[in-house]
Amino acid sequence: MNSDMEQRIDALDLPYRTQEDLKASLADRDVTEEQFEQILAMVFSEYQKSRIEPCEAVGVVAAQSIGEPGTQMTMRTFHYAGVAEINVTLGLPRLIEIMDARREPSTPPTMAVYLLDDWAFNRDRAREVSWQIEAAPLHEFGGDITIDMENMQVLVLLNKAVCDRRKISIDEILEAAPRKIREKRHFRDFDVEGDPKSVSLTFTPKNQESYQNLFQLAEHVRHVIVQGIDDIERVVVRKEGGEYILYTEGSNLKDVFEVEGVDTSRTRSNNISEIADVLGIEAGRNAIIQEALSTLNEQGISVDVRHIMLVADMMCMDGEVKQIGRHGIAGEKESVLSRAAFEVTVNHLLDAAIANEVDELNGVTENVIVGQPIQLGTGDVKLIAKPINLKI
Repeated sequence: MNSDMEQRIDALDLPYRTQEDLKASLADRDVTEEQFEQILAMVFSEYQKSRIEPCEAVGVVAAQSIGEPGTQMTMRTFHYAGVAEINVTLGLPRLIEIMDARREPSTPPTMAVYLLDDWAFNRDRAREVSWQIEAAPLHEFGGDITIDMENMQVLVLLNKAVCDRRKISIDEILEAAPRKIREKRHFRDFDVEGDPKSVSLTFTPKNQESYQNLFQLAEHVRHVIVQGIDDIERVVVRKEGGEYILYTEGSNLKDVFEVEGVDTSRTRSNNISEIADVLGIEAGRNAIIQEALSTLNEQGISVDVRHIMLVADMMCMDGEVKQIGRHGIAGEKESVLSRAAFEVTVNHLLDAAIANEVDELNGVTENVIVGQPIQLGTGDVKLIAKPINLKI
């Protein structure tokens, strides 16, 4: 394909993605001028057929196109093979979560963390990144944690070999552990003793006469996070398509993006509200589309992406992710009758009567309620016959 053909494709009234796909498909082909004209005509014809007609009730069509297949979906929870701890809600419950714009998914949110080239193809370096992400409590570092009831102290023995293997220095642990435990205000004194193979930490509770304080301190010392990100409980390294990808239980985009080796352009989370907060509303809109499509496709249901895009646009058009229900889009409609038809009918009618609201009857629902044609499709066309010199 020559540059003249590319210019002619650019001149067509086609979406940018369609133009690029057409160029890519013709790039390595030797087509004659006549064949090229036929291809352009066929592509343009198909594009015209795929467009929505004027006055089409796109909202109703989108609702039934998503709602009807949704009734056929099975309810189940999926987990990665061999890793029962990382669960992902799929099927109808997941679709409901997306449309309800829930702040937290029913199962812990997950992330797919992609790595840059220097890390993605090296298992050892990928594992090092996972250690920087996965929350590691103090007891995982060879720490025998014992309670000395005679001296009212909590003793921790750190194994230097374990710390070296997990690429964390003793100094980092000594900096993180006391600081995080001090935030809980459970200990008063802290002491360190070391030898070539191990380091001993001693924590003294604030109240040395209370055994309850001693046991509380021991519990906090055992579970204090000294490496990784607090919100991410587990990381699984899997090889897919030749590169290593990290799958996490728990999500924290902001902190994960700061870890060296993480590819921020491809890393994604299934927590839509977090994506919108960290990356902005456009990223949140794309996340809604991606999550809804993948949920439907996983069940073998094919829904045109434009229906889902319309729903995502409605949810995000005010700059924040809103749910479809009465606390979001349906509850904020201009029409009183449309709001009342959805939920809490009496409340909406009473509030509207008190506020002296007027319903213009522009939408579908309110016109159906009062029994007149909707102002879409053929109902949007008004014909007026003007009599000229009619003789009876």
